[in-house]
Amino acid sequence: MTDAVHWTRPDAPEVAGMMAELLDEYVSRYGPAARERMERFPDATLTPPHGRLMVLLRDGVAVAGGAFRRHDGETAELKRIWTHSAYRRQGLARQVLLVLEEEASRLGYRRLYLTTGPRQPEARGLYLAAGYTPLFDVTATPAGPLPFEKRVARGAGTVVHA
Repeated sequence: MTDAVHWTRPDAPEVAGMMAELLDEYVSRYGPAARERMERFPDATLTPPHGRLMVLLRDGVAVAGGAFRRHDGETAELKRIWTHSAYRRQGLARQVLLVLEEEASRLGYRRLYLTTGPRQPEARGLYLAAGYTPLFDVTATPAGPLPFEKRVARGAGTVVHA
């Protein structure tokens, strides 16, 4: 069983299920305001030349995915990291992170930035385990967005820990 990396666009058919499930999950955790936050930025930011969106396909079905967009001249912001509910606990989110990190580095970004929410402890754990530096007090009870960063080597295709 091999998962294929597929670079695509936010309006592609293989992404529709991913975005719908992601939206449902955000709304279930954070309420209706999550819909507004998800629609806050245009999908075009997730496309070349400054952003990318990918899905992992297993037998033609999107099982995980994620994206990044330009945050600033040296920073890519990771967005929409997702694993289909039927395929969780298989390391797919970590695989998505690795692919996005490599591609951001290849495009010349030197820093990765992301936020997750206080009601997503599994995401917080993923980013900590994957070497992301928390930009918040990890000992405090989270109330708002939880920002993380990670340094990458410019264009080297390898991620380094700063």
